[in-house]
Amino acid sequence: MAAESAEGPQEMMEVDKRIESEESGDEEGKKQAVRLVTDLSQQSLRDEQNGEAETPVDMETISLDPEAEDVDLNHFRIGKIEGFEVLKKVKTLCLRQNLIKHIENLEQLQTLRELDLYDNQIRKIENLESLVELEILDISFNVLRHIEGLDRLTQLKKLFLVNNKISKIENLSSLQMLQMLELGSNRIRAIENIDTLANLDSLFLGKNKITKLQNLDALTNLTVLSIQNNRLTKIEGLQSLVNLRELYLSHNGIEVIEGLENNNKLTMLDIASNRIKKIENISHLTELQEFWMNDNLIESWSDLDELKGAKNLETVYLERNPLQKDPQYRRKIMLALPTVRQIDATFVRF
Repeated sequence: MAAESAEGPQEMMEVDKRIESEESGDEEGKKQAVRLVTDLSQQSLRDEQNGEAETPVDMETISLDPEAEDVDLNHFRIGKIEGFEVLKKVKTLCLRQNLIKHIENLEQLQTLRELDLYDNQIRKIENLESLVELEILDISFNVLRHIEGLDRLTQLKKLFLVNNKISKIENLSSLQMLQMLELGSNRIRAIENIDTLANLDSLFLGKNKITKLQNLDALTNLTVLSIQNNRLTKIEGLQSLVNLRELYLSHNGIEVIEGLENNNKLTMLDIASNRIKKIENISHLTELQEFWMNDNLIESWSDLDELKGAKNLETVYLERNPLQKDPQYRRKIMLALPTVRQIDATFVRF
């Protein structure tokens, strides 16, 4: 079940989160995600073609232990949430990959800390008011159109709404304890209405329709920001994010590296797959450990001088830039950046 953020050894659900939105800089993770989604889609299509729409299970056939604190009913063909009031001590309830259409009948689960409704058929966030101790909520891969019904969940620390049909960030002002917000793969056009989320540590907005970096000034505790696969053309609006450590801006339309003057703590900068012609304005980022710049328009070797102040730089991605046509490509990177241990997907041999 659920747990921590993006990088390093984490508990299972968080790893899922990064894969879901393709937030990680890990190419293999992205490939696995695509394969997973493809496999699920193909299976669903086969079921439909064969007339095998799943029949919901009779809840009376499922035995629930009243003393259980962790209840995992992943892929049980549950069609309706009912009969759970017997769970007097439950803290974690996992109802992933079922056939649930409505959030209901959870009022008595006062002890619940984590609720996982990932991959169901839910259209509305509702009937959660009594779960005032809830800390983690996942309603990813459903058919939500609005963020709503969360006002009373003031203890919520992590909210995952990946892959829905949400077009606007709204109704989050009461969630002042929130540390992680994952809204990847939706239809969001603007970053807005997050001014009260001062404790937010990680914000994931990958695969949306965002055109501008804005309204982030209040998020001074943010350490991870991912806005991959959007419609950005400029790096801006980050001046207040002085604690930012990971910034993911790949697959946008950015042409110039700029606006990072105050982000001195960055250890990971991913601006791959943009339209950038020059590595510039990052010589002050001395904490950098990873620099992803593949699939851009870099052609001058002297640009690498911008990275020489980063004494802990270990990973550099520059493939599919004009630079790579140089037959001495890897050797020149090694000479310019002697601390680097990985160039593109290949480790450096000594």
